[in-house]
Formats: sequence, structure tokens, C-alpha cells
Amino acid sequence: MHCRSNVAEQPICALTAAVLLFTACSAQHATDAPQVKASVFADPNLFEVADPWEIPMVAAVTRQRPETLSVNGVVAPDVARTVHVNALAGGRVLEVRARLGDDVRKDQLLMLIRSSDLEQAIATYQKDQADEQLAKAALERARDLYAHGATSQQDLQNAENAGRKAEVTVKTDTDQIRLLGGDLEHLSPVIEVRSPITGAIVDQQIAGGEAVKSLDNSQSLFLVADLSRVWVLCDVYENDLGKVALGDSAEVRLNAFPDRVFRGTVGNISRVLDPATRTAKVRLELANAAGLFRPQMFATVKFTSRRKYSRLLLPATAILRLHDKDWVFIRQGDRSFRRAEVQAGAADSDGMQEIRSGLSPGDQVVANALQFSSAVAAE
Repeated sequence: MHCRSNVAEQPICALTAAVLLFTACSAQHATDAPQVKASVFADPNLFEVADPWEIPMVAAVTRQRPETLSVNGVVAPDVARTVHVNALAGGRVLEVRARLGDDVRKDQLLMLIRSSDLEQAIATYQKDQADEQLAKAALERARDLYAHGATSQQDLQNAENAGRKAEVTVKTDTDQIRLLGGDLEHLSPVIEVRSPITGAIVDQQIAGGEAVKSLDNSQSLFLVADLSRVWVLCDVYENDLGKVALGDSAEVRLNAFPDRVFRGTVGNISRVLDPATRTAKVRLELANAAGLFRPQMFATVKFTSRRKYSRLLLPATAILRLHDKDWVFIRQGDRSFRRAEVQAGAADSDGMQEIRSGLSPGDQVVANALQFSSAVAAE
């Protein structure tokens, strides 16, 4: 192009030269990256690439990997290490010495109850004890009289029988007092309720001044649990039960300690499904010497099976998550790539992700699906 020397036309010539220079530079930079453009075909999932050899590709591979499953769980006391504390006699609470969440030792005093049942048992015991003393005195007189021929053998046998009955009655009274929690050495209607084991109070159903019913129709006053070992109870859906087996290892993470990983094994899989959620309880047993696990803590659990299965894998970067679906870009022809839907599974710690359907072993896909998709969108 030739520009005249007219002063009025000099700005126009300068602008034209700048436009030509910008166009040349843009064309130069465009050759540095793969040229991607939307296909002119009717299929919106088909794309053409000017330089397909510059697109990094990976192949879907088959490897032997263990089955994994991630679920939610909750910490619970070990039932075998949990004891219900009850009052064997009815009455009224005088004082509560322990509260929910407290650590307690074996035989530590938990509460005091004034029991009308124990009071009645003590009164009966004292009356029968007096009757026993009278029966023993009558028996001694009968033996003395019989020795001097002043009474018959029948009268002696009746006195002996009355003495034995009095002894049995007193023994029954003493057993009843012990059963109700009384102390024969210090007779009192006040019952001391003590902890049967060392542990923590994980449930409390009583307060000071309340009435306590007899054992036959009352709930537990306290629930004491030894938390040196705990359970983690997981809800596993019916469709996933085949992925969990007794003895499988599991990684447990607590919301309270997100950076720590605890390990346990599957100790039990419930034979009964919850009809509302269609889940079964899977139980893990874990040591809790440090006391980090507390009842009702929320946990996330990852099960890893002992058996290995053949799984189709791709690098996680080759999978694009879009509109709640998983996609990959498959090479189709010399310059074409097709966006194909796949069903992706769990990702492994090495950056590989399972492909459950949509691909076959050896299929070539774009290594970085997100970058490829962004290039397509930019065109």
C-alpha cells in the first residue's frame, strides 16, 4: 500500500499500518497453542483441532485395585462395656453426686435415695428378729422342761419347729435388705447408689428431689460407659453392602480432628435393614486410650476391601464435571474429538479415578479435559 504525503492523510496511513501489524502478531501467537474450533457438523459434541498432535493424550488402563466406599458414621459406646445403673427400691432422691458427662470410678457414690421400700423392709426385719429371740427362749424352756419330764416330746418338737421358722424368716429379711441396697451393719432407709464400673456417665435420667420407682417399672437412672474402646456405627445403603465385608479395614476421620486418620476394622454388619432409609448398620471397633472419641461425634469413614478387583482408570484431570455429569474427550479420526459421557467412580490418592462405564481399556482421551473445554468455549 502506498500512502500519499498529504498531511491530512498521514494519520489514516499510521492507523492502517498499526492494524496490519496487530493482525500479523495475533496470527503469530495463535500458532503457539492448539487451534480448536467447534465442529460445523450437527453434533454439538464433535470438535475439530487444527494441530491434534499438540493435544496431550492418555489411555484408559485396567488395574487391580481394592474396592473403596465412603460413608458417614457416628461414635457410640461399646455395649459390652456399658452398664445401666438402677435403684432396686423406690423412694425419693435426696442428693445427686454425679452429673452427665462426668468421669467416675468404680464404687464412686452417684446419688442418695430415701427409700420407703427399704424402710418397710427394715421394720419387718426388726419385728421378725424380736420374734426369733422369743422363739429361741421358748425352745430353751421346752428343752429344760422335757429334760425334767415336765412336758411332752410333741411340745418340744413344736418349739423346735417355731425356732427354725423364725430363723428362716430373719434370713429372708436380711436378704431383702441387701437386695434393696441396705447395710445390715448400719440400718438406714437411705440407699447409696454407686457406679459399678470405671467410666463416664453418658446418660442421666434423674435429678434431685425426684421420685424413683421400683426396678420393675423404672428406666435407668444413669448409663456408665467404659470409653477405652468405642464403636463407630455407619449407615451403608443396601446397594453398597456388597462392597463391605467382615475384617475389612477402614479409615475414620472426625470433624473435631480433621487432620488425623484413625484406623479400625469391620466387626459387624447388621442383618436387618432400616425400612425407612434402606441402610444397614456397619460397626467398627476402635481403641480410644487418648479419649478423643466421644459418644455422638460425627465421623466420615472410608472402607477398603481386602479383595482386589479389576478397575478401569483414568487420570482425574482427563474427566470434566459439567452439569452434574462426567465427560471425557475421545479422539475420533485425525483431527476430531468427541465429548462423551462417562460414569466416574471414586478417585484414588495417586490421582487416578475409576471409570465405571462409557470407556473401554485402551481408549485415548484428552489428558486435560478442563483446558481443552476452555479452549473450545473460547472459540
